[in-house]
Amino acid sequence: MTSNSSKNEHEIVLTIADEIFKKIQTAIVEGAIPTGFKISEPNLAKEYGISRGPLREALSRLEACNLIERKLNVGARVVTLSHEKLLEIYHIRESLEGLAARQAAENMTSDEISDLDTLLENHRIQAKTNQNYYQKEGDMDFHFRIVQGSKNTHLINMICNDLYYLVRLYRCQFGMVGKRVSRAFDEHVQIVDAIRHKDGELAEFLMTRHIKNSRLNVDQYLKDNLVKLT
Repeated sequence: MTSNSSKNEHEIVLTIADEIFKKIQTAIVEGAIPTGFKISEPNLAKEYGISRGPLREALSRLEACNLIERKLNVGARVVTLSHEKLLEIYHIRESLEGLAARQAAENMTSDEISDLDTLLENHRIQAKTNQNYYQKEGDMDFHFRIVQGSKNTHLINMICNDLYYLVRLYRCQFGMVGKRVSRAFDEHVQIVDAIRHKDGELAEFLMTRHIKNSRLNVDQYLKDNLVKLT
């Protein structure tokens, strides 16, 4: 009886931790909790109306996906990246997502490619209506779909777990507006066409160039607007 009770309590803690993890994750990615913000466990526990156990579990998961960092004698803070560190992430993406596109061309089914076409059409309407190109997470994210389509478990782990939400943090807050919106959309269409024709070499080249273009765009945006990330 005691064993079952302990098991149920543990499951409840994990369920609450899941919910809080998603709420804090979204708040960080969308900027409601700003980069560099010092994490106060008592304040967060009070704000979300939970005990410290589930909160600590949620914070550990946020640390694992690189959205918060802990430092000795400082405590936990929302991650802050320098301009240089942000560009480093883009360089990593160029290589990893290029490889993912190559393998997606080899492994995606016709139904999965058809779903990508539908996703891009929805994105086209969104970009035309709102003049921006903000993609929701998970299956609504073009890049996420391509990585999943690679069917490479280790690659999916590296991109979708280790880097994904850190990348989304900056994609969400700096976004794509103006000329880059239509160019990025056109590049997505070209990548899907290469995948459709099972041309892995071309898919890899196009994805690598696409992310490089985004890197150059973000780099210039930060310089033009004198945005400091530290």
